[in-house]
Amino acid sequence: MISHRSFSESDKPSPESTELPVDWSIKTRLLFTSSQPFTWADHLKAQEEAQGVVQHCRATEVTLPQSIQQSLVYWLHPAFPWLSLFPRIGADRKMSAKTSPWSNDESLQRILMSDWSVSFTSLYNLLKTKLCPYFYVCTYQFTILFRASGLAGNDVITALMSPTTRGIREAMKNEGIEFSLPLVKESGHEKKTASGTSLGHAEEQAISDEDEEESFSWLEEMGVQDKIKKPDILSIKLRKEKHEVQMDHRPESVVLVKGTNTFTLLNFLINCKSLIATSGPQAGLPPTLLSPIAFRGATMQMLKARSVNVKTQVVSGYKDQFSLEITGPVMPHSLHAMTMLLGSSQRGSFSAGLYTHEPTAVFNICPPVDKVLGKETVREELANCGLHPKTLDQLSQTPVLGKSSLRNVEMSDYLYNWRA
Repeated sequence: MISHRSFSESDKPSPESTELPVDWSIKTRLLFTSSQPFTWADHLKAQEEAQGVVQHCRATEVTLPQSIQQSLVYWLHPAFPWLSLFPRIGADRKMSAKTSPWSNDESLQRILMSDWSVSFTSLYNLLKTKLCPYFYVCTYQFTILFRASGLAGNDVITALMSPTTRGIREAMKNEGIEFSLPLVKESGHEKKTASGTSLGHAEEQAISDEDEEESFSWLEEMGVQDKIKKPDILSIKLRKEKHEVQMDHRPESVVLVKGTNTFTLLNFLINCKSLIATSGPQAGLPPTLLSPIAFRGATMQMLKARSVNVKTQVVSGYKDQFSLEITGPVMPHSLHAMTMLLGSSQRGSFSAGLYTHEPTAVFNICPPVDKVLGKETVREELANCGLHPKTLDQLSQTPVLGKSSLRNVEMSDYLYNWRA
């Protein structure tokens, strides 16, 4: 059996550093605390708000510390004001009381899906031309992170998809999409399926002889055991299939697609029937597209920011403690922009609790890299993707968090400590 979550060195406090490791998970909430007030973030003048929006749309370089507005912007499709469209995994209960006029209207569903396909294709084209750094496709069952060439240490476009099932992997293989399972370890010689999917020898052996006997007792009950000429081949196949199903819905089922195969994946997803729920509160609703930059059919949204001042008891009496809460789908660029901004505004001292959308933590794995691009090359090639150069530098780093994500961050005297 593969353990649900393996703890790594990153669970220990990190050494002090001037930079945080890159975190590709989506956060649902950030809670910053500081001895300095955050009031500058809470009451924006109309002019400051307008300026932040324009600066974002024009990809103007951040001015510190006034540009919180610019750091809170994200782009979404589809957008329905009465529905929260992130997260989608496990959101049925929250959506159950909401109105969805498309759930029983097939013609409306076709219009929504057609519109969604245009937006998705627009995003992919922006990514391919390096005008969009990355984006997420959030379905009710899995999430996909598409990253431009140059990010996370890769010299080609990559797509990470998690969690997956044997059914979706088989469907992708049938479409000719080559992919790998980066978390399925190899031992001894490498075994690959026609799709390029690696299956480790150790995992195949992990299922006991008792399981094998159970498989054959099932064949005996069916009365077909005598017709099987090669029981060894059959037992290997049964073991492999059982292992593939065992990792379904788990972080270990994460799939990596690279290069031109990402375009085949795009077409597969546009035509994939299981992409959309057929029953329940999410029935007929296309997946959520989340992006740092504008794309066709996208709606500009804002993360919600709220500051609170409290008195905390200390030995000598009471002292002021200030907090700033950010809620919404916080993508990697926003997390980096916020920590940069607060480092400046809070005079190099703050702490933060980071709340992760757990199914996306696995996007921090370090997939195999064919060729690492230098920082200067990445800056040059992705110069027009709308991110601050320092954020771009961070996102081009090779991920180190594994299946974990940042949980706590402390800045003291402009140096970071972090826990995952």
